[in-house]
Amino acid sequence: MLTLIYQDDHYVAVDKPSGIFVHPTRLGRREPNCMSRLGRQLGRPVFTIHRLDRATSGVLLFALSSEAARKMCLLFEKRRIRKEYLAVVRGFAPETGRIDHPLRKDSNKPAADAVTDFVRMGTAELQEPVGRHDTARFSLVRAVPHTGRMHQIRRHMAHISHPVLGDTRYGDGAQNRFFRARFGMRRLALMAVRLAFLHPYTRDGVSVVAEPSEDLEATFTALGWSESSGAWSHPPLASSTL
Repeated sequence: MLTLIYQDDHYVAVDKPSGIFVHPTRLGRREPNCMSRLGRQLGRPVFTIHRLDRATSGVLLFALSSEAARKMCLLFEKRRIRKEYLAVVRGFAPETGRIDHPLRKDSNKPAADAVTDFVRMGTAELQEPVGRHDTARFSLVRAVPHTGRMHQIRRHMAHISHPVLGDTRYGDGAQNRFFRARFGMRRLALMAVRLAFLHPYTRDGVSVVAEPSEDLEATFTALGWSESSGAWSHPPLASSTL
């Protein structure tokens, strides 16, 4: 059963687990997916609005009618949705940054504009050699993508040499193996923690928040990034797209 974190007459948001598709796909029609599960859970059809990678967890919003889906999709198209993610990345990332680096969906299409802002929330260093490095260094970053390209945060963080831990496609294999062995993390260390928007029907501001999952929170705590320290509990980016 999916954990509901927001619901009204038009929309419902769930805390998507890592490893589950958003909806049935050509490559995984028989695999578990959130859309089917939520439809059965609510006893009614639900409509997809946006997507998270299969390996990414966190806030995932659905509509309860096709009309509501169209209205919300328009906000996404106009970039009137604020999305925030937490990620554990390799190395000591810069304190703040903007990654303005176009991305291709595939080799047959031109690169499209892609912009991600980020703030470093914490760092950790373990006195253990990994690969060619004498120590294992990690950063906790909060990322705000202003565009919605495929694998945008993963590709952007890899572009600045700070790939997300657990990323088997764009990441560092040696770091991933160390992270898995040291912390038991067998997933991508990326989570959608907040989705904010002006409600298309009521015009009220809505902020849907998901707390870090148990496995991520345990890893954060092991690295000294506890909620009590404020490392991940306070949004640092004041600018808004709303």
